[in-house]
Amino acid sequence: MPLSSPAKKLIGILFITLLALFISLPGDFTLLGRNFVRPDLDLKIGRFEFKKNFDLILGLDLAGGSHLVFEADTSKISADRVEDAVASVRNVIERRVNLFGVSEPVVQTSSFEGKERVIVELPGINNPREAAELIGKTAQLVFAEVEEASPSANFIPTDLTGADLSRADVVFDQTTGKPAVGLEFSQEGALKFEILTEKNIGKPVAIILDNELVSAPIVQEKIAGGQAQITGSFTLDEAKNLAIQLNAGALPVPVKLVEERTVGATLGADSVAKSVRAGLAGLAMVLLFMILSYGRLGLIAAVGLIIFGVLTLALYKLIPVVLTLPGIAGFLLSVGMAVDSNILIFERFKEERLKRPVADALEVSFGRAWDSIRDANIATLVTASILANPLDFS
Repeated sequence: MPLSSPAKKLIGILFITLLALFISLPGDFTLLGRNFVRPDLDLKIGRFEFKKNFDLILGLDLAGGSHLVFEADTSKISADRVEDAVASVRNVIERRVNLFGVSEPVVQTSSFEGKERVIVELPGINNPREAAELIGKTAQLVFAEVEEASPSANFIPTDLTGADLSRADVVFDQTTGKPAVGLEFSQEGALKFEILTEKNIGKPVAIILDNELVSAPIVQEKIAGGQAQITGSFTLDEAKNLAIQLNAGALPVPVKLVEERTVGATLGADSVAKSVRAGLAGLAMVLLFMILSYGRLGLIAAVGLIIFGVLTLALYKLIPVVLTLPGIAGFLLSVGMAVDSNILIFERFKEERLKRPVADALEVSFGRAWDSIRDANIATLVTASILANPLDFS
């Protein structure tokens, strides 16, 4: 016997709800004295492989970590280039943080009293000084010739810079065994490097980073192939950070650290626990109100609200959304706002059921309440788009 259309819809809703409930479960939980572990998605079909972690990603205020504020020195560039320079600083810092392996960092710009700042939030990083050293270094790499006639070492910068690199990696010097940074130039950079080494056979070529001499090896022969190595008294972490900085690119303007703060995860865990308890209490009160006020229809609405909450939480994990304390408040608020539509329909239904059969009254009440529901949701979308500021209006 074929299923009717309402039955198919009900089965579809049930399937989606169960799937969302599975995704929404914590990774490790205890139920009826037994410990359960929710598996993540690991799909492999032939060459196609897809992995998805279903854990919630916590923001700085919940997971703890480092909060850094850098101020960009834009005094040496024209006013019409300031905005582009600050945007470039933000992009470079974002690349450095991503290469460092921080999960879901927040990098945003702020203009305050004529001062251009970049705010960096690094969840899970509890050593702000190390992070600031990685992020705030300009990393301007220049290859220079050494002026022979000068009694002291004077350097003549060439047009070969960090911009000509295609990648940088941590390697180990074959002679000393110490960490070093291996450089691989782009096609154009490799040609520049070959010309530079051919021109300076038997002479030193200086490698300068942020106006400081790192090394000045003697060129033994012309070097083709576009590969070089920066050696020095690097620790493994220093070599790794330098490789990250070179791969991410140099900052277009210098920056200085003006604020650093470590946020403890204990405060975050306490905030989450209190927020969840308050949210569950509020949700229970809303559900109780719906059931007491509207009876069976209120019970159906309560089930719908629970499904809505489960679906929303699953979307938070799938997108993924970085969950912060305001984000928890927004999640709970969205569940509460979802009640509005039900109340509008049910109040209209109370009026219509006096004139019509129940089935007709439900259909008419939904149709007449739709205009208000639509307008309320459009107003919410407009407000959300203004707050999100997708076009970056200042």
